[in-house]
Amino acid sequence: MITKAQIVKWLEETAAVLNKNKDYLTQLDSAIGDADHGSNMDRGFKKVMEKLATMTDKDIGNIMKTTGMTLISSVGGASGPLYGTFYMRSGMAVIAKEELMDDDLYLMLKAGVDGIVQRGRAQLEDKTMFDAWSPALDALQSAIANGQDTIGALETAVSAAEQGMKATIPLQARKGRASYLGERSIGHQDPGATSSFLILNALLDAVKA
Repeated sequence: MITKAQIVKWLEETAAVLNKNKDYLTQLDSAIGDADHGSNMDRGFKKVMEKLATMTDKDIGNIMKTTGMTLISSVGGASGPLYGTFYMRSGMAVIAKEELMDDDLYLMLKAGVDGIVQRGRAQLEDKTMFDAWSPALDALQSAIANGQDTIGALETAVSAAEQGMKATIPLQARKGRASYLGERSIGHQDPGATSSFLILNALLDAVKA
């Protein structure tokens, strides 16, 4: 089970880890994108942190929805609408909940990822954030079905996300700005898959804390 306090902690951990990795994400993005993914995500979550103080009396669904709306209004590039949709759809899936059972957690994340897919039309091996999220969701669902506890299931999901992130390196991009590079996009790790891994790992850290 995950409490509302842990969801708030997740957002705080996410803001911290994106700030810490801002230059790294920008470096990845400079190779195949607009060189702004790190700064955009850092700016967006700074805005989320400003809003968070006014959100703590809300339920988990509304906290997630507000996070999404904040990102859409404050993050540039493709990542703002994509991550904004992720958090908004996640929130809509768990509206009015004050705590999440493991099945709720899976449904929340799946709703968010479904939103990313609908918005970005990404498929596996397009070299996008979906390459991290898709295996993570599958691993999470399987771990929950096999009776793993919340932390164990999240550890399994984070490991799958990391593998998916690294698997973007040899791929040729088929979506977004990186796709314009054609074969020159091969050999670079996707920044969106990287930030997705960092966000999911921040959830694990928050639950472990």
